[in-house]
Amino acid sequence: MSRGDRSRDGKSSGRQGKSKIKTFKQDNTPVKKSVRSPKKIVESDEIRLNKYVANSGVCSRREADLYIQTGSVWVNGKPVTEMGYKVKLTDEVKFDGRLITPHKKEYVLLNKPKGFVTSTSPEKTRTVMDLVANASKQRLKPVGRLERNTTGLLLFTNDVDLEKKLTHHKSGVRKIFHVELERNLKFEDLQRIEKGIKLEEGFINVDEISYIEGASKNEIGIQLQSSKNGIIHKLFEHLNYSVVKLDRVIYAGLTKKDLPRSHWRVLTEQEVINLKMM
Repeated sequence: MSRGDRSRDGKSSGRQGKSKIKTFKQDNTPVKKSVRSPKKIVESDEIRLNKYVANSGVCSRREADLYIQTGSVWVNGKPVTEMGYKVKLTDEVKFDGRLITPHKKEYVLLNKPKGFVTSTSPEKTRTVMDLVANASKQRLKPVGRLERNTTGLLLFTNDVDLEKKLTHHKSGVRKIFHVELERNLKFEDLQRIEKGIKLEEGFINVDEISYIEGASKNEIGIQLQSSKNGIIHKLFEHLNYSVVKLDRVIYAGLTKKDLPRSHWRVLTEQEVINLKMM
């Protein structure tokens, strides 16, 4: 999503140049620059453990010192009680058994278009990561998956705990899809889906299914909690229907309001609170 150009239109080039000079001056003097630059490169991937814990948001840096002394902080599977201990950003750090990261938690919602694979690995085909490349400097991950040709809401975050919570099979996350079939859905088949259908993947229960008001009977609204990939396609294929379009319109209380296809937005503080309270 285009978040808008951060450049300040209307400002003179002279002022912009002055801003850059200030930035450089705040680093060090020209003499120290040649001496200290190599050292900064070496230290850039290390951080004091108390700062790491504080940056994760679980407590202040002073409180982190106390937790470190009592053995509540583990690094790469071992408790660390040494004051001033430094860790690398690639190290695994746990606080009271919970994995933490030194980065600010970020939450981005994408209205996914067709033709994009839900993957974080570089591929020859287009991935959803291409669509949110400018959303954050942090490494965000998609929460769950949407198939290549499924459109709609997809959440990204670097909050590992929330990701696990939302993707757990007992999470009860509310998901509503709009389904378009190649032909009208018979009422008796709609009733069969309401009662639940047994597939190879197991017995599939839906929370609610109905014809979309004001549309033809080949357009269906379906609400379910299953996290099994492609389950809606399999559900209708079992009844000899082909899914033409599949769009996730609601996810965990989040909607597509004011979010055009292929665009993303940052969640509001209240939306984040709602997700964590689920």
